[in-house]
Amino acid sequence: MRPKINYVSPQEALSCIQSGNRVFVHGSAQTPTFLLRHLAQEAPRLHDVEIVSITIYGDVYVDKPEFEGHFHINSLFVSESIRKAVNEGRADYVPVFLSEIPELFNQKILPVDVAIVHVSVPDQHGYCSLGVSVDIARSAVNNARHVVAQVNPNVPRTHGDGMIHASRFHAMVYCEDALHEGKFGGAVTEVDQKIGQYVAELIDDGSTLQMGIGSIPNAVLQCLYHHKNLGVHTEMFSDGLIDLVDKDIINNKFKVINPNKTVTGFALGTKRLYDYVNDNPAFSFLDIDFVNDPHIIKQNPKVVAINSAVEVDVTGQICSDSIGTYQYSGVGGQMDFMRGAALSQGGKPIIALPSRTQKGVSRIVPYLKQGAGVVTTRAHAHYIITEYGSAYLFGKNLRQRAKALINIAHPDDREGLEKACFERFKAL
Repeated sequence: MRPKINYVSPQEALSCIQSGNRVFVHGSAQTPTFLLRHLAQEAPRLHDVEIVSITIYGDVYVDKPEFEGHFHINSLFVSESIRKAVNEGRADYVPVFLSEIPELFNQKILPVDVAIVHVSVPDQHGYCSLGVSVDIARSAVNNARHVVAQVNPNVPRTHGDGMIHASRFHAMVYCEDALHEGKFGGAVTEVDQKIGQYVAELIDDGSTLQMGIGSIPNAVLQCLYHHKNLGVHTEMFSDGLIDLVDKDIINNKFKVINPNKTVTGFALGTKRLYDYVNDNPAFSFLDIDFVNDPHIIKQNPKVVAINSAVEVDVTGQICSDSIGTYQYSGVGGQMDFMRGAALSQGGKPIIALPSRTQKGVSRIVPYLKQGAGVVTTRAHAHYIITEYGSAYLFGKNLRQRAKALINIAHPDDREGLEKACFERFKAL
C-alpha cells in the first residue's frame, strides 16, 4: 500500500530556513528552481544565509545583487548560472576535489543546516530518488539537520545510492517542472573529430572510460563504434553514451568495480537521456566519494580518463578552471580521475583540447596567464592531445616536454613558442 504523503506550500516548507543557516542546494539537472524562486521571496525575513552547491542550472534567483546581505553563494564549483556573481565578488568559490566534498559535510567543516533536494515521487514503499544527480547530494542529505524536498514526477528513479524515504524529509513540495537539460558543444567540428580520432587510437578494447561533456567527448564517442567490451566509471555522462550501450560496445563486462554496470555520480543531457536511465538497472548512480576515489578508480583495468583544459604551459601545467583571474569553472573531478587512471594497470590520463581558442589564441603557452589556477600539476600530466597529435609527457624533462608540446601546437604558433622556450631553457 502506497504511504500517504502530505505536501505543503513552498512558504511552509522553507520556513525551517533561518538567518545564518547554511543551505545545500541540489545541482545539475536536479536544480530545484521552483523552490529557489520561492526562497528568494523569503529574503525580507532572512539575513546571511549561505548557499552551497556544485553545478547549478537555470535561474538561481538568490544570486541577484538585490539579495546581498540576505543570501551569499559559497560555491564548490562555478557554473554558468553563478559565474557573473563570483567574478563580481558577490559570491565565493571553494577550490576542492570533487571526491573530497562529502568530507566537508561529514567532518562538519561545512555543516549543513538545510538541504533542498529535487526528487522523484515516492514509490509504493515511500522511497524517493535523487534522480540523475546523486554526486554530493547523498552526503548533504545524510548530514543536514532538515531536508526539504521538491517532489516531481518528471524526475527519473535511478538505481544506486539515491534512495531516500519520505519520512526523512522535513517537508515536501509538489511540482511538475521539466528537468534542466544540457545540450553540449553543438555540432562536432573537424578539429573535434581529429582530436576524437587521436584519443580513440589510445583506447584499447576492454578499457574503462571516464569523460566529461562537450564536443570533444562527443567526438571521442563517435570514434568508438569499432571498439569492443568497453566499461564506464565516470563522474558524469551525457547522451553520447546511449548508442554505444545499445550496441553492446559499452557493456562493462571486464570492470573489477561494479562489473556489468555503468557507474556515475550524475548525468546531464536531454530528456532522451533521463528517460533512458529511468529504472534502468544497467546504470548505477553512486555517492561521489566512491565514484571519484582514485583508489577505487585504479582497480578497474585500462582506465582512460579524458578531460579538457583552458590552457597548458610548455612544462605540462594544466589550467582547467580559470582564464587568468577570471573564475570560469572549478577543480571538479579532473585530478581524481587523472590520478586514478595513472595508477590503473594500463591506464591513460588524457587532456584533450584544441590547439587554439575560437579567437585564434594558442592554448599551448610558454607561461600560464597571471592568476591562472593549476588544476592538474605537470607531475600528473601524461597525454596532451590536440588536432595536431599526441604529446606523451610522463618521464620527460622540461625541455623534452616543451618540444613535444610545441609539435602539437598550431603551426602558426610554433615559432613563437620555440623562441620563448629557447630563452627559458637555453636549448631545445
